[in-house]
Amino acid sequence: MLTIQSHSYHRSQYIHSANAVSGYTYGQINSVKEYFGLRAKNEELAKENARLKELLFNKKDTILEGNATPPGFLSDFKVIQAKVIKNSYSKQENYLTLDRGNLKGIKGDMGVISDRGVIGIIDKTTKHFATVISILHTNNPMNGKIKNSNHFGSLTWDGKSTGYVQLIDVPKLATLKKGDTIVTGGQSFIFPENIPVGKIDKIFIDKSTNKFVINVRLFNDMTNLGYVYIIENKKKREKEILEAATEKDADKR
Repeated sequence: MLTIQSHSYHRSQYIHSANAVSGYTYGQINSVKEYFGLRAKNEELAKENARLKELLFNKKDTILEGNATPPGFLSDFKVIQAKVIKNSYSKQENYLTLDRGNLKGIKGDMGVISDRGVIGIIDKTTKHFATVISILHTNNPMNGKIKNSNHFGSLTWDGKSTGYVQLIDVPKLATLKKGDTIVTGGQSFIFPENIPVGKIDKIFIDKSTNKFVINVRLFNDMTNLGYVYIIENKKKREKEILEAATEKDADKR
């Protein structure tokens, strides 16, 4: 200490070394702060993605003139961001748990997707949580179609691989090939049409129905899920009431 205090060179070297140590320490502290700040940043990005998806799902095919936006133009679909806090994928009937519930407007029969594609359908909710019937569920059929040909079928899971689901009941008239994209169909009001599901991997013929059975490789890695998006179709109830009334009238005839 006497040497450092009495010689300017030694004093400058000490100060330089001390600054280097403190600078390194502050750098490490800042890195830790940035690491723990990633969660907040990811949350903000997920919220922004939800907003953009809501705009996308409500986009019409027609182009509006000028800046005019008709009433209800962006009212069909609502998108709510959530995070997966529990995920099963090794059972025959798999479920996920989300960190959002009915306080955020989440209800049963809402569709759940990620940035890559379909995840499942909301099953039950509490104030703060919701469970999701996974696409990896042997008793949870969904409507799907071949993107290039618009032929429809039912998306099911045979309970074997977490990376694949099956599109069944596709007519043999359908034009399809390996690598074609499978998306959600327009027959269900749970999901908007054309949400990605996966790509055709293998094609079989079901001898009992004489229809195609398609093995679909999922875009999602169902074993590694983070933020997801819940889709509310605000016109779903209207459609259900109309179809129920139509079926009731048909039964009377």
